Amino acid sequence: MRGSDERTGVLFSHVDLEARVPAVHPLRVIRDLVNEALSVMGSDLSALYSGLGRPSIAPEKLLRAMLLQAFYSIRSERQLMERLEFDLLFRWFVGLGIDDPVWDHSTFSKNGDRLLADDVAAQFLSAVLAGRCVKRLLSSEHFSVDGTLIQAWASMKSFRPVEEPERGSGPNEPPSASGGRNAEADFRGEKRSNATHASTTDPDAKLYRKGPGMEARLAFLGHALMENRSGLIVDACLTTVSGHAERVAALVMIEPHADRPRPITLGADRGYDASDFVNELGSMNVRPHVAQNLTRCRGRSAIDGRTTRHPGYAASQRIRKRIEEGFGWMKAVAGLERPKLRGVDRVGLAFTFAAAAYNLVPLPKLLATPA
Repeated sequence: MRGSDERTGVLFSHVDLEARVPAVHPLRVIRDLVNEALSVMGSDLSALYSGLGRPSIAPEKLLRAMLLQAFYSIRSERQLMERLEFDLLFRWFVGLGIDDPVWDHSTFSKNGDRLLADDVAAQFLSAVLAGRCVKRLLSSEHFSVDGTLIQAWASMKSFRPVEEPERGSGPNEPPSASGGRNAEADFRGEKRSNATHASTTDPDAKLYRKGPGMEARLAFLGHALMENRSGLIVDACLTTVSGHAERVAALVMIEPHADRPRPITLGADRGYDASDFVNELGSMNVRPHVAQNLTRCRGRSAIDGRTTRHPGYAASQRIRKRIEEGFGWMKAVAGLERPKLRGVDRVGLAFTFAAAAYNLVPLPKLLATPA
């Protein structure tokens, strides 16, 4: 029998958000892990706010909403507020009731920027990993490290000589031929480098080429340290680009984990095959499971047969490639391909928070799998 398409209005309605979310939904496990981490951070979050003035948005709700923005690839705060207006799943995860008003997008952005400016992202990453259920999944002996290119929110037209004044700023300078501020530019034959040029839009962004024959772009370098057992990112940071940035960041991130009597291992690609880097790892009691770069220095590598002969070296080389999955998710899903932020500090906080969001995605399956 065909059903009726007529709609009848009701005077009263009771919607239980808890009952609307399926019991097997992965966000249920993620929400419990997030709430456990936020409860640990309660005192630190309270210290960020003054006791005077009007109450602001609860930082716990801010962080949960920002996680949803990363999980569902929502590209702006305005769209996130629109989604919170009608999506019951989003309201349940954030902690809003069915009748609670949604915040203005500008208010949400201002509160979110203030929250991330106090390095809450790194604290949240550590709190999630220190959870009662998550901690047993982590390895304390085997790690992998890698870096990725994060394109800056700056145009190549903004990369100008340091002594050159901005176009259109001079009193006798003629207007651009196109009639607007975004004039046509021809860089053919012009030599540009970070020593003589700087971006007027984002001075922290530097010109960098990921590999030979590739296009040079204004970018930052994101670094991540992964534990090999579950593939979770245990540390993340972002720096300006340089030839030694990846190796320096790797030493800084592995040092807290190397303070133990037994040696640990660190897997990396051939870009880390440098004698100074390998020697520094040896002084930390870290075994360098670094891929050999036989195309440099006439086939001589800093990694010799004493390291490559062990089966653990081959295992580290196989597992270390999983860190690329995290970089791919952070760029394609969480919006880190070219974040709409400027400055190494702000982009770095967004990078660390995206790493924490990435860790939460596989945890429902990891926790459901028997040891």
